Amino acid sequence: MSPIPPLPRVGIGVDVHAFAPVEAERELWIAGLHWTGEPGLAGHSDADVACHAACDALFSAAGIGDLGTHFGVDRPEWDGASGARLLAEAARSVRAAGFLIGNISVQVIGNRPRLSGRREEACAAMSAAAGAPVSVSGSTSDSLGLTGRGEGLAAMATALVVAEQEN
Repeated sequence: MSPIPPLPRVGIGVDVHAFAPVEAERELWIAGLHWTGEPGLAGHSDADVACHAACDALFSAAGIGDLGTHFGVDRPEWDGASGARLLAEAARSVRAAGFLIGNISVQVIGNRPRLSGRREEACAAMSAAAGAPVSVSGSTSDSLGLTGRGEGLAAMATALVVAEQEN
């Protein structure tokens, strides 16, 4: 009788950041991309909600903590870090814990920026950081909540991982 292959594990991640005050002069980074001319988000790192949600989804799927555990505000080495760098490190940690990454799906929620014109670029940037396929989509919230009022952005992500088989 052959052994039963390991079942996939799914993780969910959510991240939300408010727009920074204009005087903070923050740049907007979403899905590993710089969005010139758009107001930036407040946060410890670059506040890239797409990359942060993807990190949390990976950590959740592997059962190895969350964004705060790995990159919390008490960790000065991550101050100002790019979301792409955090995603690459999260993927490295998940692999070091014995998992293969199947894919990650991210949905950014907010009125702007419009992701549709840069969707392929966003997918490529996040896929390169994660070393696995990443799909990125966008949605508005019909003028509801902080994203609908234009006060910030949110992202939700799911990640699929599978434990590596030992031979």
